[in-house]
Amino acid sequence: MTGLSVRPAGPDDFAAVARLTVAAYEADGQLKGEHGYAAVLADVASRAQDGEVLVAVDDATGELLGSVTFVLPGTRYAELSRSGEAEFRMLAVDPAAQGRGVGAALVEACVSRAAGLGCSAVVICVRSGFAASAQRLYRRRGFVRAPELDWAPLDGVELLGLRLDLSGS
Repeated sequence: MTGLSVRPAGPDDFAAVARLTVAAYEADGQLKGEHGYAAVLADVASRAQDGEVLVAVDDATGELLGSVTFVLPGTRYAELSRSGEAEFRMLAVDPAAQGRGVGAALVEACVSRAAGLGCSAVVICVRSGFAASAQRLYRRRGFVRAPELDWAPLDGVELLGLRLDLSGS
């Protein structure tokens, strides 16, 4: 998408990333009945310490449009990745900016980062029954269901594993 850049988030971005992430998850209905997950989403400083928080910014206005956290196995926020794989979490696009290619740009930045590190795959999870547009985006990018990665962090919260093989890249 023209007019959009993806860059690492700095401390000055953290408050905006926190607001945007919580707003995106609320808009998608993913925080109903959750026990403290909004606080985890809003703790951008911890995510930046243990992973790489990337932001998508409108080049013309400087407005922050989305964010994602890129992690490697064995780090605090890694849930699925194994040795040689990368993972991204907490992808969020400002509800007002959806449909502008922001999510695709953030996914591509994570895939490029993983490929640059020599990773064999990128793994992610999506909540069952939610984020249909995100799931379509991931399928278009080549992510495939990996049922062996499915898991449930809480009763009633089913996370579906997806994997993008980078070995042929």
